[in-house]
Amino acid sequence: MDQETGQAADPLPRLRIDAYDTLAQPLGLAQRRLLHELTVGVLWPHRAHDLDLFLSLGQGYLAMDEIGRPVGSAMYFPMGDDFAMLGMMVTVPRLQARGAGKWLLQRVLADCAGRDLRLSATRSGYRLYAAAGFLPVAVIHQQQGIARPIGTGPASGAGIRDLRPTDQAALRDLDQAAYGARRRRILDALLPLSTGTVALRDGAVRGFALQREFGRGVVIGPVVAEDDAMAMALTAPLIRANAGTFVRLDTPVDSEVFLGFLADAGLAAFDTITEMRIGPPRRATAGAVTYGLASHSLG
Repeated sequence: MDQETGQAADPLPRLRIDAYDTLAQPLGLAQRRLLHELTVGVLWPHRAHDLDLFLSLGQGYLAMDEIGRPVGSAMYFPMGDDFAMLGMMVTVPRLQARGAGKWLLQRVLADCAGRDLRLSATRSGYRLYAAAGFLPVAVIHQQQGIARPIGTGPASGAGIRDLRPTDQAALRDLDQAAYGARRRRILDALLPLSTGTVALRDGAVRGFALQREFGRGVVIGPVVAEDDAMAMALTAPLIRANAGTFVRLDTPVDSEVFLGFLADAGLAAFDTITEMRIGPPRRATAGAVTYGLASHSLG
């Protein structure tokens, strides 16, 4: 910390790329236009106002060259005192092999020292994160397309109804158990933007699915369920409600049954990424587990 300005000291030197010095500045809402320019350049679907959610919840850096061009970004989303999700890790394609991504990653790793970490790695970023000590956790299946009406499949043994405001405490507890960290601030930001369903058994909420506008249409997530049948029962009403609309669901569950259900509903396999971690595994593998991510950047 600089004692005169009260600002954090810059622990890393400037990065020289293509005859320009690259500088990193803290990311905030004032940089949304530049961040959107960056995401459009790598063909991410985020709309400008989609980025407001991430900018309001996380911290990070935007790398700029001397003539004001954005060349990269990196963010982290603290959840409690000992965990953070890394996201919005973007580098313009022409610089992906020139050290800009590594430079930004070093900044956020320094800020997150002492925390367990998780991120979603694209194919182009996998080697960078593996070299930094991240270990693979799971394959994330990105399923998307124009939704078609779909049945629920096998009976789940749970009653399904629409989400109510009184369900929020149960959702936070379920999400914490499945996700492996308490991300109340994240859920509190998602809930006003979302509608959803819950699964009830013996009068208690045992699973849930949220949906909200995002990118080209709607994203379904987070989804927490005890098994494939419950996950299908939770998501089928949301898919039916969006029939004819572009819908996306990203799942870390490698289930032929669930993936087949999504494909039958018009959400075809589009891409895969690798979830990676530093620190112990946290995501639940039994009981109520995560069937759908809130986003790649939030997990």
